[in-house]
Parts: sequence; C-alpha cells; structure tokens
Amino acid sequence: MHLSVLYLARLREAFGRRQESVELADGATTADLMQTLRARDDAWATELAPGRAVRIAINQEMCTGDAPLADGDEVALFPPVTGG
Repeated sequence: MHLSVLYLARLREAFGRRQESVELADGATTADLMQTLRARDDAWATELAPGRAVRIAINQEMCTGDAPLADGDEVALFPPVTGG
C-alpha cells in the first residue's frame, strides 16, 4: 500500500523533510510504519523510539499506535503540543 507520511515540528527538522511517500504491505498498521521508519538510521530510531512522545494521526484523526492503515492514507507524525 502507498501512504503519504507528514512530519511536523521537531520531526521535520530532525529528518530534514516535511513529507514523503512510503510503501508498506497490505494489512500494515501504524506500529509497522513506525518500525519501518525506525530501521532507517540513528536519527529515526532516536526520534521515534518507543516511549518517545510522538502522536499519530491518520487522515487528520488521532489514532493509537497499532491502528490499521489503508492504501492512500495520509499519516502525520508529530510531538504533543502544549499551550499556555
């Protein structure tokens, strides 16, 4: 399946890109996507490490770390936002 992955805030800066296309096997989940991205190199492994504060949205709706993905989904990865 073909996904459009967006990187926001510190992730965009750490990875040097704001978006990209990613191919995953049919039936993949957000956990599979995160594992694929972590395997790239140290920056990816560090920023997307388990327990690191990263939120995931599929088609602009917040989801869990093991949500199913579908062909053509837009997945956004971003740190939590605080205000004050």
